Amino acid sequence: QVQLVESGGGLVQAGDSLRLSCAASGRTFYAMGWFRQAPGKEREFVAAISWSGGATRHTDSVKGRFTISRDSANNTGYLQMNSLKPEDTAVYYCAAGPGLSLYSYWGQGTEVTVSS
Repeated sequence: QVQLVESGGGLVQAGDSLRLSCAASGRTFYAMGWFRQAPGKEREFVAAISWSGGATRHTDSVKGRFTISRDSANNTGYLQMNSLKPEDTAVYYCAAGPGLSLYSYWGQGTEVTVSS
């Protein structure tokens, strides 16, 4: 079992930055991903990182602005979000699982609102 708790969301203006954190407990050998769900839309993939941190993926809409990372020693994952846009407004979820495309565990989400 893996328990995930996100933090770091908030209300910011366009162009600002935020760093989301995902504190994990339980099993530690897992890949970690970030997803988001905007109002009225389906949940979408944002970024993922392997257990070792050696492999990462970012969806095209956030490439160059968002960076996923992790501190495996402290079982914490991060999503650094720069140059935020109003269209980044969503609830952001952390997920963990056996691979970059397979997730078994989910956090409760943290809300990010970007005003124009």
